[in-house]
Amino acid sequence: MTAPTQRSRLAPLVLGAIGIVYGDIGTSPLYALQQAFNPEFHVSAEPANVLGIVSLTVWMLTIIVAVKYVGLILRADNNGEGGVMAIIALAASSVGGNLRLQKFVVIIGLCGAALFFGDGVITPAVSVLSAIEGLEVATPTFKPYVLPLAALILTALYVGQKHGTGRIGVLFGPILAIWFVVLAVLGVANIVRAPQILAAFNPLYGMRFMWHNGWIAFVALGAIVLTVTGAEALYADLGHFGKRAIRVAWFAMVFPALLLQYLGQGALLLVNPQAADNPFYRQLPDWGVVPLVMLSTAATVIASQATISGTFSLVRQAIQLGFIPRMHVVQTSAASIGQVYLPVVNWMQYVLVVAVVLGFGSSAALAAAYGIAVTGTMLITTLLTFFVVRYGWKLPLWLALAATGFFAVIDITLYAANSLKLLQGGWFPVAVAVVTFIVMTTWKRGRTVLHAKLQAEAVPLDVILASLMRSPPTRVPGTAVFLRAEDEGAPRAFMHNLLHNKVLHERVVFLTVHVETVPWISADERVKVTPLGHHCFQVDVRYGFKNEPDLPRALEFCRSHGLSFEPMETSYFLSRQKVIPIGGPGKKMPQWRERLFAAMTRNAADSADYFRLPLNRVAELGSQIEI
Repeated sequence: MTAPTQRSRLAPLVLGAIGIVYGDIGTSPLYALQQAFNPEFHVSAEPANVLGIVSLTVWMLTIIVAVKYVGLILRADNNGEGGVMAIIALAASSVGGNLRLQKFVVIIGLCGAALFFGDGVITPAVSVLSAIEGLEVATPTFKPYVLPLAALILTALYVGQKHGTGRIGVLFGPILAIWFVVLAVLGVANIVRAPQILAAFNPLYGMRFMWHNGWIAFVALGAIVLTVTGAEALYADLGHFGKRAIRVAWFAMVFPALLLQYLGQGALLLVNPQAADNPFYRQLPDWGVVPLVMLSTAATVIASQATISGTFSLVRQAIQLGFIPRMHVVQTSAASIGQVYLPVVNWMQYVLVVAVVLGFGSSAALAAAYGIAVTGTMLITTLLTFFVVRYGWKLPLWLALAATGFFAVIDITLYAANSLKLLQGGWFPVAVAVVTFIVMTTWKRGRTVLHAKLQAEAVPLDVILASLMRSPPTRVPGTAVFLRAEDEGAPRAFMHNLLHNKVLHERVVFLTVHVETVPWISADERVKVTPLGHHCFQVDVRYGFKNEPDLPRALEFCRSHGLSFEPMETSYFLSRQKVIPIGGPGKKMPQWRERLFAAMTRNAADSADYFRLPLNRVAELGSQIEI
């Protein structure tokens, strides 16, 4: 590939990364420094404090984002994919057969995924609300309309999710590019007025601020960390844009624009300390506030869209890996398999987002809830990266500790600072995370218990087939496909069909779906066909956790293995279990978790819908199972 061709392909990826990857961190200037000078921290906007806080901001962006995420974390990819589920799978596979380490990795990884859900609720709320609050700077008359207007914008955003982002997604990059240019221009204009702010590049100012202010400075760290919210998106969107595009976008536009903006806000405070109540919107005279509010709102909606889409993607991956019950998944784009819509997730998140907007009432109150989810997720990513570096890359222990320990100390410090705000709103993302963690672990544990129960009661498939063929039942035309779990034995639907219908199709296929701990399985590795004799076959279908399950399409690949399917002559038989929690001594789960698992099983999406089976060719045979 020639250099011009490479550049022509890189440019749209870089523009897309600016619009999708950096929306969250790019809108942090709306509220980050405002929160650092929140009156409750008792940090006045005197020059020493301004230089100290801006210095901490500059070096936090440099160390956490530029060095940790762009330099290190992006290297820990799972076959080109990133995100919390990708690194859980990668770290778990890296530790090999060490089951104790695997279990530990999965547990802390699920904690990270649970915190991401809490973050996904706070991000749209605080971003949109902080943008609309600029109207109060233009005139206090708008104050009563801030909350209703924010709720209206968020409602429109969630209502539009079912249509996907294909039509408007092309605008994300250009709008955010304009946004970053505006940030840089505003920053430069203020720096010119007070060039002494450039001294903030000296880390000693940040250290002095921490030393002289002690406990107050430690508490203020909980607000300063808001400058790096959205850093996880660099890793989560790795598979969409690739390392090079994400890095070019960061160093060519996003990083310089953010540095100039934060330095500019600091310069403004050196000239006008009273602007600390809203240093972002105070950068302009009153006539410029409303246009800036409009641009800010567009930027925050885009940032929120990226978070919502990321939540959809994470849930789908969690379903594939067996941590969340099956849900109805709508593919919103024929061109991009990553664009999906999950109605249940969409409306659950919408209710929570609007509730926190109305309940907390301001971006200042929401900011207290924001940091704890962000810093918790960052810490867990660092811990998982250690296992990848040590066991996956086979680096010496001292080097693995050095590569991740430095960042872990920073993450722990920032998390501790944010934990102080637990009672001021930090409890909310923690509560969301706890509920999510309970749901995921209960579903995973319940599926394990249910599978063990089925395995214990199952009759080996080869024994059943051998017995049948000694005195075969009547065989009817067509192909019967029976879904079969791994190591299940003879599927219950198969046994029920024999018991009630007393016939066997002329061709019988037992189909097992395997989800691997890699993001993608190529088409040529999709299926494996094993003849069982007497026109019976075992078909194994393999998916990565980012592949879209589509069993009829997967069966088309069997043609190269000598097994072809005629759609109108193929019937699919599914087993539908009704789980009955009975409790009692010696049970694998507490009764409350058994009941929760049973409720999730009842409300899980149909296998036929999830695997894209033609509904007019599906027969479900039910059974009750006590756990």
